[in-house]
Amino acid sequence: MKFEKLVPNIFYVDIREGLKFFVDCLDFTISHDELQSKSPFCVLERDGLRINLFQDAKLAKEHYPEFRLVTPNIQDVYDKVSKSHPEFLHPNLKVITLRPWTAKEFALKDNQVGVIIQEWGFS
Repeated sequence: MKFEKLVPNIFYVDIREGLKFFVDCLDFTISHDELQSKSPFCVLERDGLRINLFQDAKLAKEHYPEFRLVTPNIQDVYDKVSKSHPEFLHPNLKVITLRPWTAKEFALKDNQVGVIIQEWGFS
């Protein structure tokens, strides 16, 4: 058995909030666009990663995902995000911090999703 990709589905009351977070802040691109449909939906991609965004108020109230994005250079990501979208920095982990499990991390959040940016290999 082989898997090639894990693709999360993320639900927003207003999909434009997800686009601001993932496209404007984290530089994902829209590879499939049904934003003008009755049930707005799009596929976002970056560096081989894929996320499905949906506009669905009922499901958005039931699901609050949190996931990690691993990077080889956390400082570059932090510098970009902290300058362009500081409002997304999570108040509990708003600076790069060396964690006991030997990873450097900082966190982002909007009103629907939490994302921990992580770089491994520090002691």
